[in-house]
Amino acid sequence: MRICLTGYNAKPETARVLDRAAEILRCEGAETFIVPQSGFDAPHGAANALDAQTLDGADAVVTVGGDGTMLHAAKECARLGLPVLGVNLGRTGFLATCELDEMETKLSRLAKGDFSVEHRALLQAECTGAKAPLIALNDLVIYSGERRQTVDLDVFCDVMPVSNCRGDGVILATPTGSTAYSLSAGGPILDARIRGLVVTSICAHSLQRPAIVFAADRRITVRPGPDQRGPILISSDGEQEIPLPADGELRAGLSEKSVKLITFNGTDQFDAIDKKLRGR
Repeated sequence: MRICLTGYNAKPETARVLDRAAEILRCEGAETFIVPQSGFDAPHGAANALDAQTLDGADAVVTVGGDGTMLHAAKECARLGLPVLGVNLGRTGFLATCELDEMETKLSRLAKGDFSVEHRALLQAECTGAKAPLIALNDLVIYSGERRQTVDLDVFCDVMPVSNCRGDGVILATPTGSTAYSLSAGGPILDARIRGLVVTSICAHSLQRPAIVFAADRRITVRPGPDQRGPILISSDGEQEIPLPADGELRAGLSEKSVKLITFNGTDQFDAIDKKLRGR
């Protein structure tokens, strides 16, 4: 097995953990190479970005860092069909299924092929004025471009109007993302194996704006409402920020591609909820 390791050096211990992870994998017979993410001081002369060229020949990807590191790598892995495992160095690391004290055991199992793959849904959206589709493993967030202004947004399911939100914005979340920003905004937790998406209002100026869960084949459209004033921005997993024109719209649904998340038991999501969310 040929395994790519990647990480971002926002934390000084990242390089040390990458090297230790590579050592564990090599001891179990795996071939390894390191591809640092942007901003990482490339060890061993490695390249500085994940793409089809640098990942050529890889069988799996291991990320070292927090959820941001995982999100950055996961979408490229989905495009290439590669399974991905997160080793947590972050504060929560909700997407990671391996903690530092589990590295010896779980990386050894990975090298031996003793693991499962859980398919996690991706959102794909087209936005007026955007040059390429937006892809999100967690969520798409539509919000005001001026911090002290609320937004007026109309939400449609297929062609049917289902909600109007006046408040801080709207979150479109995958089942994976249902435990992130959407949960903080009052949305439900979805089983990660569900094929669907949830739309959650952020600080709506109404008591009658519950989150809505939609089936996988639905298309969600968000447009500026009649009372909208000022700019609107759209964020994809917190990595992109693009403007939505006053006469534009966002059209979103589940992607045909999915993230192959490496797991070691069928309850990793619920273990994370219990250990990483319940005590916070």
